[in-house]
Amino acid sequence: MTDLTHKQLVGRAPGVHLSKRGGEQAERLVERLDGVPLAAIYSSPLERSLETAAPLAGARGLIVVHDEGFSEVDYGAWAGQDFKQLRKTDLWKRVQLRPADARFPGGEAVREAQARITASIEAIVNRHPKDCVAAFSHSDMIKFAVAHLAGIHLDLFQRLVVSPASVTAIVLGGASPALVRLNDIGGLQDLVPPRRRRQLGKN
Repeated sequence: MTDLTHKQLVGRAPGVHLSKRGGEQAERLVERLDGVPLAAIYSSPLERSLETAAPLAGARGLIVVHDEGFSEVDYGAWAGQDFKQLRKTDLWKRVQLRPADARFPGGEAVREAQARITASIEAIVNRHPKDCVAAFSHSDMIKFAVAHLAGIHLDLFQRLVVSPASVTAIVLGGASPALVRLNDIGGLQDLVPPRRRRQLGKN
């Protein structure tokens, strides 16, 4: 999580770092994944993703491998704009309802972004056919990957939810992919209404 999460579509803008809470979420991943054997750790090259991966990599003595396939969607002219303004556009409505053929102005098409992350996942599976690995990416990119691997039409990817520092786990290499975790945040805090969460945070 960054200070701009839920406020601005940051995209690939450089210099966006984890907030204090984001850093705490990254640290908690170390304990949450304790006992899960990891052969390698991959990450989007963007700062916020690398900072999320860093505590886990440090605890395991692994080097984080930068992989462009896990980088954020290239939102083009949309990058850096507030969600409040983007929600007023026709393209926003299209991306919510039938995104499969949408392209961000001056940026990537949704299908291109999905193809990019799935290609990286396939390469990792070939590299580590019997190993468990961790990969750090971004919300929409993870949803694109889950949709592809779970056989969900790309037009329906917005029905999936991926929260900051959540864990999604997929078993690959068998007859078909098996989605065993989606948006696991280590608790049920995400079920608390946002207003109530803010109130609890003040106590």
